[in-house]
Amino acid sequence: MKFAAVMCFGLMSSYCVAQSMGAGGDSGHWVGTWATSQQAVDPPNQPGVADALLTDTTVRQVVHVSLGGDELRLEISNTFGSKPLTLDAVHLALPAGGAPNSAIDPATDHAVTFAGENSVTIPAGAVYFSDPVAMSVPAVGNVTISFHMPEAPVGQTAHPGSRTNSWLLHGEHSGEADLKGATKIERWFQIASIDVAAPKKARAVVAFGDSITDGHASTTDGNDRWPDVLARRLHDAKMPVGVLNEGIGGNHLLTDGLGENALARMDRDVLAQNGVKYVMLFEGINDVGMLARRKTGTPEQHKALVAKMIAADEQIVFRAHAHGLKVIGCTITPFVGSDYYAPTAADEAVRVAVNDWIREPGHFDAVVDFDKVVRNPADPSRLLPADDSGDHLHPGPKGYEAMGDAIPLALFR
Repeated sequence: MKFAAVMCFGLMSSYCVAQSMGAGGDSGHWVGTWATSQQAVDPPNQPGVADALLTDTTVRQVVHVSLGGDELRLEISNTFGSKPLTLDAVHLALPAGGAPNSAIDPATDHAVTFAGENSVTIPAGAVYFSDPVAMSVPAVGNVTISFHMPEAPVGQTAHPGSRTNSWLLHGEHSGEADLKGATKIERWFQIASIDVAAPKKARAVVAFGDSITDGHASTTDGNDRWPDVLARRLHDAKMPVGVLNEGIGGNHLLTDGLGENALARMDRDVLAQNGVKYVMLFEGINDVGMLARRKTGTPEQHKALVAKMIAADEQIVFRAHAHGLKVIGCTITPFVGSDYYAPTAADEAVRVAVNDWIREPGHFDAVVDFDKVVRNPADPSRLLPADDSGDHLHPGPKGYEAMGDAIPLALFR
């Protein structure tokens, strides 16, 4: 794909050459291979990392991509920052041995530039894409992102539910082979997405949801969330479809929980993703759960919640269709027995009513019935014991595998 909008005067810099060459020639385009939802740290539920740990610090993070490619670009986020954020060194590499750890394969290390410069200052509330990086990345493999921050962000932008370890080490070490003595932490900082240059037929699906999409109770560094399972199946089927996990633990359709509500974050987390053609909408369990948790719901409030959740789903479908996206509705999974929410029969009736609406023809372009996949046939209000993580709310790795395996790949042909 040619980047015709790039204008270079005088001697052509390497940056301009890279931009005009673009994503793999005239027939290609940029497609998301990995993404994560951006959140503002929100004490006490999401405590931030002390500024002292992030001042003059190298942050090394590992992400699990879906599509492979020979050219990529990185998106850095200062979405919730209240002041500009400077990174004065950024590197991409493959992890040593392919496994998530703080060691990289030095032969694969690439310094990343922004408008031809090694450093970048991102305005408050903004995101910034890197220049294209000529680097081979394996499909359904890991990529290491390292950067140095001279000063801690003023307003941290992070994803606390990474289920992947990252490393922090004072000083500038972004190109070093290993970060010996680094502090290990399960969180992603200031990174939003990676795109790959892909053939014209390549496209992406956004998994748009809450903690069950984010992978609560999955294996740390194991990449066994249900979107990971889907990505592996698509790769094995030789279907060029990237899978972008835009799940946030505790997320709601209607109100801000952990992270902004789904309607508020849709533009950033769905519509702004590159190459996206499909969105799987899997939200609502926390809306029902919070009404259950308050223990004050009346029949009128339960009825009103059903109507509001359906209306929110309709809004998401409308906005996605306006951008040419196919919307796949996912039914809400069972959670009776959850100690955190302790839903009553009235709360369960809300979940059932919303699911009945999701299944009705004409509301979504397709439906994936996650409820039927993981529910206990002997008691459909509860998770199947083999799929339950033990909290009766989140599936465990076996449950996530069952969910990922149940998605018809024909939806993405």
